[in-house]
Amino acid sequence: MIQTKSIFSAIDSRKDGLRILVARFRGRGVPASRYHVWMANLGPSEKLLREFQSGLIGWDEFSRRYLKELRESDTLDRRNRTIKNHGQKFTLRLMQTLGTRTNVTLLCHCSEEETHCHRHLLQKVLQGKV
Repeated sequence: MIQTKSIFSAIDSRKDGLRILVARFRGRGVPASRYHVWMANLGPSEKLLREFQSGLIGWDEFSRRYLKELRESDTLDRRNRTIKNHGQKFTLRLMQTLGTRTNVTLLCHCSEEETHCHRHLLQKVLQGKV
C-alpha cells in the first residue's frame, strides 16, 4: 500500500513501512532517522515549487508541470545538475511494485492536512490513477 505523510508526523514503524522522502531538499534540522530513503529526483523542481508557493501559478498548472517532470527520462535533470535522473521510469515502476508488496509512505515537508502537495500526485501516479 502506498500512503502519504508529512515528514514531521509521528512515525508508526508498523504501518509506515518504507519511509521515502520525496523532496528536493532534506530540510534543515530534519534528521535522517525520519526516513529510510531520500529520493530528491521525485520532488518538484526548485523553480516549480517556488512558483507555486509564491502564488505565481495555481494548483492545476503546478500539477501539470510536476507530472511532466516526473515522466522526463533525460539522464540529467536540467533544472538541477546535481540530481541525476537515471532510470526515473524504472524508479517509478520499482515503487509501484514495492507498494503492492509492502507499505510505502511518501514523505514531504508539507503539513499533514495539506491537500495541494506533490506527494498526493505522486501517490496517484504510483497507484495508476494519473
